[in-house]
Amino acid sequence: MALAVAGALVLAACGGGDGDGDNDDAQAGEARGDITIWYSNNEAEIAWGEQMVEAWNAGHPDEQIEAQEIPAGDSSEEVISAAIAAGNAPCLIFNTAPVAVPDFEKQGGLVSLSSFEDGATYIEERTGDVAAQYQSADGEYVQMPWKSNPVMIFYNKEMFAEAGLDPENPPLGTHDEFLDTARRLVSSGAAPNAIRPAPTSEFFQSWFDFYPLYAAETGGTQLVEDGSATFAGDAGLAVAEFWKTLYDEELAGREQYQGDAFADGEAAMAIVGPWAISVYGEQVDWGAVPVPTSGGTPPEETYTFSDAKNIGLYTACENRDTAWDVLKFATSEEQDGKLLEITGQMPMRQDLAETYPDYFAENPAYEAFGEQASRTVEVPNVPNSVAVWQAFRDAYSRAVISGEGELGQTLQDAAVEIDDLVGQS
Repeated sequence: MALAVAGALVLAACGGGDGDGDNDDAQAGEARGDITIWYSNNEAEIAWGEQMVEAWNAGHPDEQIEAQEIPAGDSSEEVISAAIAAGNAPCLIFNTAPVAVPDFEKQGGLVSLSSFEDGATYIEERTGDVAAQYQSADGEYVQMPWKSNPVMIFYNKEMFAEAGLDPENPPLGTHDEFLDTARRLVSSGAAPNAIRPAPTSEFFQSWFDFYPLYAAETGGTQLVEDGSATFAGDAGLAVAEFWKTLYDEELAGREQYQGDAFADGEAAMAIVGPWAISVYGEQVDWGAVPVPTSGGTPPEETYTFSDAKNIGLYTACENRDTAWDVLKFATSEEQDGKLLEITGQMPMRQDLAETYPDYFAENPAYEAFGEQASRTVEVPNVPNSVAVWQAFRDAYSRAVISGEGELGQTLQDAAVEIDDLVGQS
């Protein structure tokens, strides 16, 4: 991901499309036949992809899927951008990052799913109100909302108990409670750090410190809405001050930790998604709660960052009607259920918990994430999306992590810079 900035943006500038993302090639065709797809090289997603392909191919002898893991590269975004530029992208990629979609669209690399007769209807009926966050500026869908990993606070129950805190009902609901808990964890010696998100400057790091808490604080506001930055007001300042306090009081490390701070016992808490359940397993006696807000939002009303990956249908594809049918098959109720079972990731399907009650009853550790999945905030779908996030991260790193300059003014200056980036074509 870190190298996607240079790779995706440079490739977007040097070829692969007409540059406006609105050419005839980006409309749905009528051809049918064999197609190729790429999916993630994550072990669980490979298992899901293999069974999905086998199920489709068994019933469609004249429209076969040839599937492979996304080719190796510095980042999947760089690989996809290069494939668009070369004109050899597969029909479907089940690893399309929402932050990269504006660049891929600018390259002329994505087919508008809205150009299929049932395109917008299918997406909106499956995904619900959350679908609107994935529309492009013209109201078209050039990405299929697929799966999310809504992030929450994981905490180490043993460390909380050692610090004299209730491990079953931890005081973490408000900013003040969280800070008091963090102080107690560190001062008691129970944990070297209360929490230790990556303090590095990559554009995406703010998705795992500032952005989840900002989504919660605002009740679901994106970093940019209606062409303007939203974070320079009271809500953004409250979240930034919360994190600045953690760094100023040495409750969160300013240096990058080489490893997993939560798994290694270097931090009592972490901001992670449901993927962490299988990673930490029995290694850590953990609990999970929603991210805090200044006033203490009820869990059932708390928003967070989605950490989603979506599906794109790419313009190099000739047999687009087959590709669209495969896309719908892969996001059907049956296949979404298999995705949930095999990967533990949340299909972006409205009424998720009600659709798969048996899964959540049998896997109670995932229940909170399934409930949280209905209240997620995505990165804004705006021009220069990666540059927008890099501008924000640079300002945040200076004012919050390093403690340089006046915090409110830094946020305001970053908002002006981001408004300019969003206004560029």
